[in-house]
Amino acid sequence: MPYLAKILLYPVKSLDGVEVESARVLATGALEHDREFAIFDQQGRFVNSKRHAKIHLLRASYPNTSGRSDGTISLEIPPSNSQQVFNLHQQQQALEATLSDFFGFAVTFRQNSLMGFPDDTDSPGPTVISTATLAEVASWFPGLSVDEIRRRMRANIEIDGVPPFWEDRLFGEQTDLVSFRVGDVQFFGVKPCQRCIVPTRDSFLGEGYLNFQKIFVKQRQATLPEYVASSRFQHFYRLSVNTQLPASSAGKILQIGDEVEIFPQQN
Repeated sequence: MPYLAKILLYPVKSLDGVEVESARVLATGALEHDREFAIFDQQGRFVNSKRHAKIHLLRASYPNTSGRSDGTISLEIPPSNSQQVFNLHQQQQALEATLSDFFGFAVTFRQNSLMGFPDDTDSPGPTVISTATLAEVASWFPGLSVDEIRRRMRANIEIDGVPPFWEDRLFGEQTDLVSFRVGDVQFFGVKPCQRCIVPTRDSFLGEGYLNFQKIFVKQRQATLPEYVASSRFQHFYRLSVNTQLPASSAGKILQIGDEVEIFPQQN
């Protein structure tokens, strides 16, 4: 039986995640505290790992480790790498000044507690991947561990007890949503997630892996399950599934160990 094996939240967009035992669904379908904060430049653009590889050098942790943050973040910032602790609500200016010095340009911190700052604002639900998929992808790249691939892909919920690419069952053709549940939380699978430059880079150092995207695309195409809605793959640089959650899921809790069930599609 497929089951929920991991829940990962990323309280600050593009910074390190935290593994939690449970997570609450917001009214928007996003998970509470996921990408709740983000860093912006003076032009209002995200300061993220897509635009700035240097951000990979920052190490972030959340002292209470629950993901239900009291707003405290601990940062290790090069070159000293000494820990600096900030309260995101009460010490925002100090944090902005510290990060501005690190990046070499002025940055600001913003909060969105209703939806966070997802890449796909049309499908802001948790991204889904399987443990077996991460292991399979790691096998394509000598020297990369499953944990490193997990950090590069940055999915929210991880399903175990299934074969590689099982999550490709969670989307259909262009206009079809696939209904499934995790525990008592209902989901709609929308589409495979289009990947960006981030997975090509070392999650700690920001250094690129030679021909990562080329290798990935070749292997993804070769291992694409027969049941997959191939119309969703104009290219094969896609992994994990973007989701939406109905209003009825708001306030419900995802819990490690929850069983996962796909509902038959209605014709």
